[in-house]
Amino acid sequence: MVKSPAMSQSVTTPAASGSAASASGPGAASPTFSPLYQQIKSLIMQSLQSGEWKPGELIPSEVELAFRYKVSQGTVRKAIDELSAENLVVRRQGKGTFVATHHEARVQFRFLRLSPDGGEAHQPENHIIEVKRMRGPAEVARVLDIKAGDSVIFIRRVQYFDAAPIILEEIWLPGAIFKGLTSERLAEYKGPMYGLFETEFGTQMIRASEKLKAVPADDTAAELLKVPLGSPLLNVDRVAYTYGDRPVELRRALYATESHHYHNELS
Repeated sequence: MVKSPAMSQSVTTPAASGSAASASGPGAASPTFSPLYQQIKSLIMQSLQSGEWKPGELIPSEVELAFRYKVSQGTVRKAIDELSAENLVVRRQGKGTFVATHHEARVQFRFLRLSPDGGEAHQPENHIIEVKRMRGPAEVARVLDIKAGDSVIFIRRVQYFDAAPIILEEIWLPGAIFKGLTSERLAEYKGPMYGLFETEFGTQMIRASEKLKAVPADDTAAELLKVPLGSPLLNVDRVAYTYGDRPVELRRALYATESHHYHNELS
């Protein structure tokens, strides 16, 4: 992707926008105003999306960003506060602000909400069952915002916690983005899958939407999760998005919750 020149981005203040809107006449539609810090946040997001600052890298200081965008340091700080709250950047005391990366444990567990009933959550062991490239079914294509029949990569895997199979996942990814993703590469990679996507395919998952419901274990789930046929499982359908609110993953997971629970914090 092409980097934006540091000084080429400009900010239109609400006052300036108002002047332009009033000049368009009384019949014009009412303009939508956004606070100045939100405009700065959008510009920083553009730099993150373009890859100007890579995951794990230090971004410019608030003073430098204030100079770059010709705004106050307080305005930049408020924009950074929101990006930090959304887990897009990470503040480190005495070191600065860094682009969030899925290689950090605190970010990994944003997308893995299953916890043991006793003890602390930890990373599972991944067992890849199959990886294949195929034509995208209509329903998958619709969710991923691609054309029906376009190439997708299908992954089926089981995640083990303490040697017990707990999660059965089916994952669909746009084939155009994840060229070269194979079962061998997934099997040899020991970190989180989203970390692999970030490092090798330049795709960072920044948010996800999930739907949860209880379902009975079918033959496949019962065999792979080693539970009786018809056992209650937690079904989690997830769509993960990268910058620009672009959907880049459809994931359907079945969780065995006899010794685990789905944990979320609401605020």
